Amino acid sequence: MSMLEVDISVSRGSFHLQANFAAPLPGVVSLYGPSGAGKSTLINAIAGLVAATGTIRLDKVAWLDSARGVDLPTERRRIGYVFQDARLFPHLDVRGNLAYGEHRAREATQVVKRDEIIALLGLQPLLARRVHQLSGGERQRVALGRALLAQPRLLLLDEPLASIDAARREEVLPYLERLRDGFAIPMLHVSHQYEEVLRLATHVVLLRDGRTLAADTPARLSREPTLRTLVGQEGVGAVFDVEVGRVDPSGLATVRLGTAELRLSQPSARPGDRLRLHVLARDVIIATEPPRGLSVRNVVAGTLIGLVEESAEDVLALVAIGEEQLSARITRAAVVELGLAVGMPVWALVKAASLRGHVYTRPSGQPSAGDRAESIGP
Repeated sequence: MSMLEVDISVSRGSFHLQANFAAPLPGVVSLYGPSGAGKSTLINAIAGLVAATGTIRLDKVAWLDSARGVDLPTERRRIGYVFQDARLFPHLDVRGNLAYGEHRAREATQVVKRDEIIALLGLQPLLARRVHQLSGGERQRVALGRALLAQPRLLLLDEPLASIDAARREEVLPYLERLRDGFAIPMLHVSHQYEEVLRLATHVVLLRDGRTLAADTPARLSREPTLRTLVGQEGVGAVFDVEVGRVDPSGLATVRLGTAELRLSQPSARPGDRLRLHVLARDVIIATEPPRGLSVRNVVAGTLIGLVEESAEDVLALVAIGEEQLSARITRAAVVELGLAVGMPVWALVKAASLRGHVYTRPSGQPSAGDRAESIGP
């Protein structure tokens, strides 16, 4: 397995970054944290655009090793970089911008082909257009194509959707998913939008105040208290990567979660699809005995394994479902009135319509995740 290994220090004026993580590749490694956390400084250090000390290795090849005097210049690191503002050449049309990427790769082994990238990113109708004739989403797609045609060892995406509106973000996200699923090109992605990270990431690095707090898969990180402090109360919940077992005629998909099954409204899903499922703590209800006569589609038996204080009014109840774990936000009054205690059996109730999921990957021979990606909200 390839790895991106980073252990560096960076000082820029009064700001100091100390980053230490290892992430498996290929896939999408997302750097997530609030503004000022050091995400852009870190990605620029990996690119060789910011001076750093320590070590950076991609697939055991040292890009930086201060102890040995190794510090490859940016051009020798063979990166592709997509910025927030696309940075296309305004005097060239789309075809010319793509040709610039190909020119940069003239001595590199061709991994991705021009026709494949044009098809993947839907660029054929845009080839003759000038930059000023493109929408924000179209510019970012062209920037992606140009970066990929440089045949990079690592594709860097520094908040590529931050400068475009919500509609254009939804236009570009499926293309990023197709890149993740269709090519074995490692990607390092910066974002302060948790929903975007959940759509794209195979591995997440949490940053705050110039420090890496944790690094792991989105599912495992969703259990970390450090993540809960970053996403805010409305984003707190459990993340699962699950497989669709069946889909009934009404559009309810069934997935296995630990020792239980969940049903969710996912009419575009097909048996065998991999879903990334986000179960928000605010959408989970706790019962101390099996409920009856409810419209709720999901009633899951589990064990209460934790009661975490969130605020003066609220508590986060942690419920083990086999090896998996759900969380529910409840009031302190409910804890007292229900007599909740760690170790007792409980039932977690989740409305099928409130579950948030999207198709992450499909079995071979079916359309890719980007073709039918769908988010489900309350």
